[in-house]
Amino acid sequence: MRGGVHHIDLTVKDAGVSRPFYEAVLGFMGYQLSTLYPDGYCDFDLNGTRFCSIGIRGESGPNAGRKHDRYTPGLHHLAWNAESRADVEALHALLIHIGATVLDPPADYPQYGAGYYAVFFADPDGLKLEYVFKP
Repeated sequence: MRGGVHHIDLTVKDAGVSRPFYEAVLGFMGYQLSTLYPDGYCDFDLNGTRFCSIGIRGESGPNAGRKHDRYTPGLHHLAWNAESRADVEALHALLIHIGATVLDPPADYPQYGAGYYAVFFADPDGLKLEYVFKP
């Protein structure tokens, strides 16, 4: 699909530490761990295809150790589509079960459009993530 996102790589402090979180959350959405590299970097592919993948890599470089700030240049947040309001609720239950940080529990957000229903949460390093249903 022209213009569709092929993949995104997220940098975390320690890929090995963050992997269980992403395995749970992405696994819930239909992603499968496809590649695990010796340095801990890993790829998750949606429904077993390499068309849409998310990579999790450990930090390196001169800014290693810097705390993530979504209001400076870089990623603000990443949102995925949910199938229904019940799907959003189910992910919220999983987030609670795995002890994830829920920033905003499932709710209507009419300021983002009619029927917009979402849960906002953070990964272990504070990256803001969202799961949204919009009919």
